[in-house]
Amino acid sequence: MAAASGAGETRPLSDDGRPSPKAALVYNPIKADGPALRDTVSRLSAEAGWSEPLFYETTVDDLGDDVTRQALAEDVDAVLVAGGDGTVRAVSEAMSDSGVPLAIVPSGTGNLLARNLKLPLTDPAAMVRAVFEGTTLAMDVGWFHLTRPGGEKAEHAFVVMAGMGLDAAMIANTRPQLKKKFGWVAYVDGAARSLPGARPFRVMYQLTGRRMHSTRVQSVLVANCGSLPAGLELIPEASIADGDLDVVVFQPKGLFGWLFVWRRVAWDNSVLRRFRAGRQVLSLRTKDNSVLYARGPGIDIAAQEARPVQLDGDEFGEAVSVRARVAPGALLVVIPDGHVTDGL
Repeated sequence: MAAASGAGETRPLSDDGRPSPKAALVYNPIKADGPALRDTVSRLSAEAGWSEPLFYETTVDDLGDDVTRQALAEDVDAVLVAGGDGTVRAVSEAMSDSGVPLAIVPSGTGNLLARNLKLPLTDPAAMVRAVFEGTTLAMDVGWFHLTRPGGEKAEHAFVVMAGMGLDAAMIANTRPQLKKKFGWVAYVDGAARSLPGARPFRVMYQLTGRRMHSTRVQSVLVANCGSLPAGLELIPEASIADGDLDVVVFQPKGLFGWLFVWRRVAWDNSVLRRFRAGRQVLSLRTKDNSVLYARGPGIDIAAQEARPVQLDGDEFGEAVSVRARVAPGALLVVIPDGHVTDGL
């Protein structure tokens, strides 16, 4: 979709004779309040002495990556994105290694990247204002190179988590109308529809520079961030700026194995690790292999047969193998002035 205003126009000059900076807003009209957000971006741009911003809407055929490339071709100085996790992922993919700052204006139900960055979730104006008054943080971007059952290949970025196996099947089995109405809670429906028929499958995987493993799994997750909605910590030590990806291998055996998985994520990681006494308890507990963790700059995963794949909560069809890699510091994200970045 073409820019609604300002595209191709000459920018006014600032006091020092240089063109005034310009921002672009890419938004999902279903998830974001487009008119209100456009007014806010226009008003704050004018107050900051920036040129009239550009506006782009996503569509069913363009999740945001194509219009973002159009915005970058207009030499914008910053891009704002408002939409769900899928919109943020698509825009981030287009902006990787561009050197142009990206401001995330939380608008969807998940807002997983914004949550992991600890950005304000209910104050859109704060994130718009941060474009003109805030700072930037260089964060990593993950890339998934997919090989399809027919041999076709594709590569897409992710900024939160990508996976192969049961996690992707749960997303594919989540009914869209429930997701639209209840947000991330709707994935409970997807889990209920997927778990009864879930069967482990054999994969071979190898982290970059490590030895190869062959095992039966339910799912393999590759993560750039570690926090999930409802305060759940899947990977407490995950960092978006360490130049590595975190890998989680789920291989529970039977019902008790799933109980161990739930205990690990919902209790051990999300509660006990927050307290010194809790960490001492964990250090004394006998280890189980229902959930395995690893970390590295990349991983190769090959399955015996095609398995569903997801990136940042959106289904991406099936693949027989994936190669994940990290692009360190490839995305400049805007953060409000004074925002605490410890632990990110």
